[in-house]
Amino acid sequence: MKFVDEAIIWVEAGDGGSGCVSFRREKFIPRGGPDGGDGGDGGSVFLIGDTNLNTLADFRHRRRFRAERGKGGMGRNRTGRSGEDLLVRVPIGTRVLDGQTGESIGELLREGERLLVAQGGFHGIGNARFKSSTNRAPRQFTAGTAGEHRQIHLELLLLADVGLLGFPNAGKSSLIRKISSARPKVADYPFSTLHPNLGVVSPGRDRSFVIADIPGVIEGAAEGAGLGVHFLKHLARTRLLLHLVDVAPLDERVDPSHQVLVLEGELRAFGAGLERKERWLVLNKCDLLDPVELERRKVAIRARLGWTRPLYLVSAITGQGTEDLTEALIQRLDQVRRQAAIEPEENSQDQDSGSDDWHPLSP
Repeated sequence: MKFVDEAIIWVEAGDGGSGCVSFRREKFIPRGGPDGGDGGDGGSVFLIGDTNLNTLADFRHRRRFRAERGKGGMGRNRTGRSGEDLLVRVPIGTRVLDGQTGESIGELLREGERLLVAQGGFHGIGNARFKSSTNRAPRQFTAGTAGEHRQIHLELLLLADVGLLGFPNAGKSSLIRKISSARPKVADYPFSTLHPNLGVVSPGRDRSFVIADIPGVIEGAAEGAGLGVHFLKHLARTRLLLHLVDVAPLDERVDPSHQVLVLEGELRAFGAGLERKERWLVLNKCDLLDPVELERRKVAIRARLGWTRPLYLVSAITGQGTEDLTEALIQRLDQVRRQAAIEPEENSQDQDSGSDDWHPLSP
């Protein structure tokens, strides 16, 4: 199924049923009085999180969702049946925005979690409710109110612990293939990755984390160049970013440290707090250089960037350095999870501030 991470749909809640005007008519009971019942409430539209879905592709074919309207009231004080609520299943990680104003409506982050997106109409009142000592034969009633109609914008943000960030052909897909069971496309040309890929990394028993690979980001991405900007939002919920850099580019005029600075600028331009996330630097394709040259380039990159955060040397093809990297990642994520369990939820954003207080040993 084609990966789709955005969709615009229309939701229509059911109208409330109108109240009834009726009078009791039975033999031997003259002037039986009003007995018109109330209408039923209209059905509401809810979105519900479903772990069995991983894309919004289903909404390419069906874009309008309408809940059942309430039935009208009836004589003999019978209330109309309420309309059934409509449940629309969406993948976990879906963010919901108002299609007209862009206002956030909510997010669905857990299995079975519900989000009301269109409120059903309220039922009308029958004439039996208007009777009084001075109004014994009322003909008043109220119509049911209209249900909400609105356009909503769905955005799927992948839920991952670690996000891979880098220029095209930096080796992101090769790395995720090496350390997880994911099998994204790998080719010797740019933009071989056209949609995000998720992989589960399991360094040991009962120890795992989810890593996300997005299409390569190029200079000017925040203004719409390339594919990466369309998927940068998928990194918003990650706890940590791995900035993958080709340490041995085919074009010797390409400066790896300059690529790092370019992507830092794109993260700031994109916003969404990505520039504040904790980020590690991973120099890939180290198998193409001899140890002396590799060390020289590592030292030069550190100096040009003033990089004090973790830095790793790996080869996604041979696997060199990948075990050390995954072990350091699982240790850091375990630490972040413990902190999240202790600290109040409102301070959870501080974990993404890119703090340099903790550094694993890096080569």
